[in-house]
Amino acid sequence: MFAIAWLLFFFPAAGVLVNLLVGHKLDKRLIGWIASGAVGASFVLGVLLFGNLLLLPPETRVVTVHLWDWITIGRLDIAARMLIDPLSMVMVLVVTGVGTLIHIYSISYMEDDERFQRFFIYLNFFIFSMLILVLSDSLAGMFVGWEGVGLASFLLIGFWFDRKDDMYGYYADAGKKAFLVNRIGDFGMIVAMAMIWAAVGTLNFLDVADAAHHSGFTLAAANVICLLLLLGATGKSAQIPLYVWLPDAMAGPTPVSALIHAATMVTAGIYMIARTSAIWHVAGGASMTAAWIGGLTAFFAASIALVQTDLKKILAYSTVSQLGYMMLGVGVAAYSASIFHLMGHAFFKALLFLGSGAVIYACHHEQDIWKMGGLLRKMPITGFTFLIGTAALIAVPFVTSGFYSKEEILAAAFGKDKFLFGIAVFVAFLTTFYMTRAFVVAFLGKPRDHGSEH
Repeated sequence: MFAIAWLLFFFPAAGVLVNLLVGHKLDKRLIGWIASGAVGASFVLGVLLFGNLLLLPPETRVVTVHLWDWITIGRLDIAARMLIDPLSMVMVLVVTGVGTLIHIYSISYMEDDERFQRFFIYLNFFIFSMLILVLSDSLAGMFVGWEGVGLASFLLIGFWFDRKDDMYGYYADAGKKAFLVNRIGDFGMIVAMAMIWAAVGTLNFLDVADAAHHSGFTLAAANVICLLLLLGATGKSAQIPLYVWLPDAMAGPTPVSALIHAATMVTAGIYMIARTSAIWHVAGGASMTAAWIGGLTAFFAASIALVQTDLKKILAYSTVSQLGYMMLGVGVAAYSASIFHLMGHAFFKALLFLGSGAVIYACHHEQDIWKMGGLLRKMPITGFTFLIGTAALIAVPFVTSGFYSKEEILAAAFGKDKFLFGIAVFVAFLTTFYMTRAFVVAFLGKPRDHGSEH
């Protein structure tokens, strides 16, 4: 079964090629369904592969699939291989599962756009790159996907490159900003890869983990490597001070916001730290640095979300804040809790973004929550689903995934640093306030504008 795992890459790549070569001859909806079907096929295959993986004994749930020899220069021998284990497969299901739903949503949302074909080519390329990132068995392969996701995000954020408004300025500038800020983080990752290679002579995740367990890294080297990896994660996962690109990424179409902010790109940094956790176990100082950056990011972004009036920007800063929670979690070695929070967040944040897209579309592209009001009566299904997403985000006890994942992260933080724990608890209260405010102002009360009234 695992021999056909390469089809996970093939389906979205085929979607790109088909729509690129013959899309101009096809009906718009057919283009959308080809792209959606490609990602959906990867999701179905991912479910089958994950099921087969779980049938194996727990100690053998790590499978590598050799694709081809890639680079062989002296001691440098890098092969293109897939690493299939519970961590990578959870990410595959999140990326393809949420990605499929976003693709389907986009068919109607983007149907009036003149660049419809190009949009779905970019979406499929984004998913293809993300799958390379999460399935590669080495830092070198991950970096290929890392850069592919960066390119795709640049193309999607600046998709409406010929537009300009008072909020975002030139939309093309938002894409450039995301691209340039992430290159700062990439510098750290490249230097970290060079240091890992110099220390242990390999970039393979399993070999690096084995070396870390057998004193292959000195304490000083491990801390420097992890701080450089943290720089990479800070750019991709929008942590202080490199978070500035993510709120401006709202200039892209709403499905892009859902894809980038929920299921894919912003989680890459958290995944990378979890994947290299063996080195982080050696470097205690760097781990606490990551935890503090995460805690401060969570607080800083939540405090900004409190005063936002743009519905998409509230959700954008909420994403930055929740990524701070995840970074805090991996910093205090709560890797399982952070990945659990990542998985839950992908689904409920995608739900919130897609719901906001429906609201903005219905309100004639108005995004100010103070010009909405009374939408629950006009859009009961959207309002109810938005409420479900809000409940999950504010971690309503016992009935939402957010409650359990946040509690695990808080428990781990309490064991490491009481002050950091206090910050995380306060952020939970802020999250409840700004999300409740957004729902009440937008969906309850009376219409405050002509657009929301109709």
